[in-house]
Amino acid sequence: MGWYYGFRPYVPVAQRRARAAREVAKRLGKGEGVSPVSIEGRTIAATFWGKAWCTNLEGYSDFANRLPRGRSYVRNGSVVNLKIEKGKIKALVSGSHLYDIQIDIAAQPKKNWQALKEQCAGKVGTLVELLQGKLSRAVMELVTDRDQGLFPKPREIKMRCSCPDYAGMCKHIAAVLYGVGNRLDSSPELLFLLRGVDHTELIEHAIPTAPIGVGSSAPTVNESDLGDIFGIDIGDAAAKPKAKKPRAGKATTTRIKPTATGTKKRALAKPKDAAPLPRKG
Repeated sequence: MGWYYGFRPYVPVAQRRARAAREVAKRLGKGEGVSPVSIEGRTIAATFWGKAWCTNLEGYSDFANRLPRGRSYVRNGSVVNLKIEKGKIKALVSGSHLYDIQIDIAAQPKKNWQALKEQCAGKVGTLVELLQGKLSRAVMELVTDRDQGLFPKPREIKMRCSCPDYAGMCKHIAAVLYGVGNRLDSSPELLFLLRGVDHTELIEHAIPTAPIGVGSSAPTVNESDLGDIFGIDIGDAAAKPKAKKPRAGKATTTRIKPTATGTKKRALAKPKDAAPLPRKG
């Protein structure tokens, strides 16, 4: 099949999927780790972090022209492999050929990260709440803020694809960026890794330290909570203290008060039916 007007010929979705499946099988056979983006239906992202990533992406006019084709590509399984690392996204996308994509993401500016930690202080309860996106409206607005939030801006993104498309963002790169949104559904901590920050600092920063000069005690756990922690029934598990048994082979003696002469005597047990001792001579 030849080229038309300088463009590669259209490859049907079924053919792209078959090529992608062969590539996955080939890499798995070599022992390489492969992490394709698999989407059921039309919903690319369903959780707070995934949807927030995609919403931020679609808010930039620089990307508007290429995003629709990217959505189609990611939905039909063209993103064969997607790996998110610190400051870097690597992917393999199946089109008319297999294309290698690398997207470099600038680290979160230290000034912005410090400000975000201070603004979130006392507002993020637990790590589970943070990763599940169960945040207050105030915190949600902070982390998704266009200027100071966690999501990268266009000037912080550098994109490269091995396809011949001259555009800054080709459809293959757009598919990968949507794939990141899908991946954040299951692994939201990857966003913090990508931006080069430690998400646990949002929790640690929210824990106030004890004022100087004020004593503090170690945290305690109620007995009723122990069963849940250790998975046992504490009510029936506590054993009563047992009485101490005398050691074998050790005689038992009885002490008596001192006599008038100041000497101590040891009381000897004498059976009532014992025979009298014979007299001498």
